[in-house]
Amino acid sequence: MTTGEKKRPGQVWAHVGQPFSEEEYGAVVLGAVVLGAGLLGTAAAVQLREQAPDLRVLLLDEGGLPNEEGATLLGAGVWDGAGLSGEAARLADQTRQELERWLGEDALTRRPLLDFGAEGAGDSAAVLQDSPALAGWVDPGKLPRVEQREALLYRPGELTLRLGRAAVAQGADLMLNVRAEPVPGGVRLHRLSVTNRHEIIIHETKTVRTRHLIVAAGAAGPDLLEHSLGLHTPHGRAYVQRPRLRQPSDDTSPVLRAGDLLLRPLTGEYALYLPPTGADPHGYQPTSGRLTGVQVGLRRELLRDLLPRMEALPVLATEALGVGRSLADLESAWLGLPYSDPLHPPVAEQVAEGLWLLLGGSATRSGVDTLGLGLVQEMVQQLAGTL
Repeated sequence: MTTGEKKRPGQVWAHVGQPFSEEEYGAVVLGAVVLGAGLLGTAAAVQLREQAPDLRVLLLDEGGLPNEEGATLLGAGVWDGAGLSGEAARLADQTRQELERWLGEDALTRRPLLDFGAEGAGDSAAVLQDSPALAGWVDPGKLPRVEQREALLYRPGELTLRLGRAAVAQGADLMLNVRAEPVPGGVRLHRLSVTNRHEIIIHETKTVRTRHLIVAAGAAGPDLLEHSLGLHTPHGRAYVQRPRLRQPSDDTSPVLRAGDLLLRPLTGEYALYLPPTGADPHGYQPTSGRLTGVQVGLRRELLRDLLPRMEALPVLATEALGVGRSLADLESAWLGLPYSDPLHPPVAEQVAEGLWLLLGGSATRSGVDTLGLGLVQEMVQQLAGTL
């Protein structure tokens, strides 16, 4: 590409009526083979085109962009770099710069964050007295200290959409409604269609060759590597839910933290985030719990984690907590995570030569929201050095 030459936009295949005959790509990014196009997959596609402009890149997704069934749309979208040091602090700073670049002031907002329980911080009672909207939320006797700082808020789905559009504008190809299967030296594409009886079928199957494969398929990623290529990675998956706290919020409402619990203002209410306690056993199917003997939609493990917190956070013991009548009433998704560390940051792991696994992480403080884009940038720089 000569200096000043405008990049040619990539091709988009959204349905099987558009013929596809490509046979080889320099890098294939699996956005989310099962769970949908995610933040890390689209970010990787953009970074590949920016750092290796001559590399042909194909971004794949089984659904749309962003996919409505994946963990990306469930993300908190809270950047908070407090307490990080060393490599984590550097990745957090890179992520913040990328957030500012892609979102700007129109979609990236700055909000106060109240971190209850932080040592050596301010007095909780005094802060709560100055915040009448939070009356009764926190018991200062149980959480006497609070640290006040600033956090950046954004919508992960909006960021994913912008990154996906940017990847195509910079020359990456995008194929939607395709079920992808890694094979030695490439990837097999099963293009999906829908019959007049609303049955999803495989319309055609194509195989493309690639030298580099990035699997950013969320909880489905480790399974894809094991079942398709026979590569075992020590990762499991966990089912997470995002209950709503039906307390009013607006453009000035603060974010609240209490340990690993996060409460984020969202669409006029608050969304509640807790990381999973560990990987679920193979074949596990989520089951709801009971509260005072009544069946509710909260997963049993989540309910077990919430109950001990209600004494320090009385707001969780009120009718404001949306417990739902069934699991389907609560927003939820599957996460991929290592068996050894349920509170893990995002993962960029080179599984084999030319093969990478991306996982978004499960920690509420240093997860994909704070470290993800920086981690992808580091991974692509390493990959680009081998091209």
